[in-house]
Amino acid sequence: MSIKITVINGPNLNLLHLRDSIQYGDAGLKEIEASLALAFPEIIFDFFQSNIEGELIDKIQNCIKTQSAIIINPGGYSHTSVAIKDALELIKLPKIEVHLSNIHNRESYRQHSLTAASCDGLIAGLKQDGYHLAVRAILHLSL
Repeated sequence: MSIKITVINGPNLNLLHLRDSIQYGDAGLKEIEASLALAFPEIIFDFFQSNIEGELIDKIQNCIKTQSAIIINPGGYSHTSVAIKDALELIKLPKIEVHLSNIHNRESYRQHSLTAASCDGLIAGLKQDGYHLAVRAILHLSL
């Protein structure tokens, strides 16, 4: 059975290469995607990014029948979106939330993630390596 992981990225991550490299690292989103595909050739990845909350929810819901797991970086929606939290809660697949920056070492409004409560784990502050660790966590959870 092949493992299919959807990697969902939320608002402003399409412009990651323009953001503060100290917080977010030097890699752009396309570089992160390429590094995952190279590091895990046995996994089928579906990469998706949107700045629109409803599109993120639709993508999460579409994972029900076709995917093995979800890695999500909801960006700023992680702190505000009950709707994304509820969509994640409905999906009974392994789910890992990733944040490039350490949300616990930032402004107080960024220190709590509503969406992480509907995931199996949260990786924050390890920049692009967080996505690689999320794949390893998914593989561990899927065994």
